[in-house]
Amino acid sequence: MTLYAATSNPGKLSEFIAAATSPGNSNVNILALPNLAAMPEPVEDAPTFMGNAELKACAYSLLAPGFLVFADDSGLETAALLGGPGNRSARFADDLNFEPEIASKDERNNRALLWKLQLHTDRSARFICAIALARSGQILLRSEGFVEGQILTAPKGADGFGYDPLFLIPSLGRTFAELPRQQKWDLSHRGKAFRSLLAQIRSTAL
Repeated sequence: MTLYAATSNPGKLSEFIAAATSPGNSNVNILALPNLAAMPEPVEDAPTFMGNAELKACAYSLLAPGFLVFADDSGLETAALLGGPGNRSARFADDLNFEPEIASKDERNNRALLWKLQLHTDRSARFICAIALARSGQILLRSEGFVEGQILTAPKGADGFGYDPLFLIPSLGRTFAELPRQQKWDLSHRGKAFRSLLAQIRSTAL
């Protein structure tokens, strides 16, 4: 069975591929959705992560009829910002018009988060991932994953992407950007959500 990932993020794609090639998932093949860059991007205006995942999965699966297309929406919620940046995580710095001269979107978002949290003592946060699987515009399966952590006052680690260098796992004393990739996948919100999706696929006739 082939699942097509509706993402242009190479970090996400590599994690999905790694999960699908792990023991027990030998019948699942993950490919990037062909011609994704040429497809119109759906407007992600749903109020929830799952709502946006469903919007993307439906829209892209209509442009690739018959394909099993999955899309995820993931992000960071912080207690101090009352759940922010939430499902605007990838656009956080853009929304604030924060340091537009910095080329890297991840670096801009990380700096914007540190700026917004600088006067807060509550650094508790969680990563959330919602995944929706669709075919020809119809949602077939849904899954979610969560992981709790703390936001540091400065980035640590050179691996990962997004907010990984700021997201500390307290029990390990390390950020997601400091963990070996397999360990990160075992613990991460995206890993939990995708494993849940694969488990549903194994028990469902699609």
